[in-house]
Amino acid sequence: MKSIAMFNNKGGVGKTTLVCNLASYLAHNYGKKVLVIDADPQCNTSVNVLPEKEFENFYYKKKGFTIFEILKPIQRGIGYIENVEFYNIPHFKFDFLIGDPRLSLMEDLLSNDWKDATSGDPRGLRTTLVFSDLLLKCEEYDFVFFDMGPSLGSLNRSILLACDYFITPMSLDIFSLLALENIGATLDTWRNRFNVGINNSIDPDALQGLNANFSIKFLGYVTQQYTAKKSQGTRRPVRAFEEILMKVPETIEKEIISKVNQNNCLNIKDYNLGTIPNLHSLLPLSQSAHKPIFSLNYQDGVVGAHFAKVDEFKDTIQGIAKHLLENTEVLV
Repeated sequence: MKSIAMFNNKGGVGKTTLVCNLASYLAHNYGKKVLVIDADPQCNTSVNVLPEKEFENFYYKKKGFTIFEILKPIQRGIGYIENVEFYNIPHFKFDFLIGDPRLSLMEDLLSNDWKDATSGDPRGLRTTLVFSDLLLKCEEYDFVFFDMGPSLGSLNRSILLACDYFITPMSLDIFSLLALENIGATLDTWRNRFNVGINNSIDPDALQGLNANFSIKFLGYVTQQYTAKKSQGTRRPVRAFEEILMKVPETIEKEIISKVNQNNCLNIKDYNLGTIPNLHSLLPLSQSAHKPIFSLNYQDGVVGAHFAKVDEFKDTIQGIAKHLLENTEVLV
């Protein structure tokens, strides 16, 4: 099982669109068993994939299991949850752990226990490793994806600590480049402080069975939301976006790879997983139909030139999926 976080501390970069479609494509076209976890308190992934009736049951009638249930036992000081419930999403062909806005209420708990964790306190370490325990219950899956909010807070820290890899979706603006500096420096600091806590642990047996290594690696990036034009039959970003696009590889190398991947320890040849142009009207059609973009058809409102756009996106997400599999060395 490979666990992958969609992470960027800058918002509005298309994390939800990417994770829903990439996870679905791996399930549809590569036969992978995939789980998606909505760990963003804004719950955009849940809004995107859940049919209206199910959405009403979970959020208005308060019926059903959400990610908040994972943290309840920790909040009460009674350990980890024993049983986790996942919801199958037929159109997307993956299993799903429903998001919950109440996740934001757990930031203080995780933050306070992080201080104890870095001192070697067993309770602090076990609280911090709550998502490591969750992943132990997901071994039947080929891939587990986390959709995350745009922050460097304690919730995201616990998720990143548990995952094998992270992917960074980026919009082509100067703020995305600046965000890369935050990511690399912060992950390096978190890893060092966590390792101090592990080395100073007063009860190593308390962590038995858990992945107590802050060993997450950078898997690659996806650039999104640029304005494109055709030049000699090839779609290219307009000049303003292209200038920023040219700075991305160098910034990734300097701020992420050298700090997180220890100078390309994964032997990845290309961290650029792919590029997604502005999807315009396809995105609301996908959200309304609660279907991945690559499977939209005339019943979902696709007409005229939309069909060519759907095919174009299908080629794009296929390329991203292929690069992801290559970078994780998964045989297809």
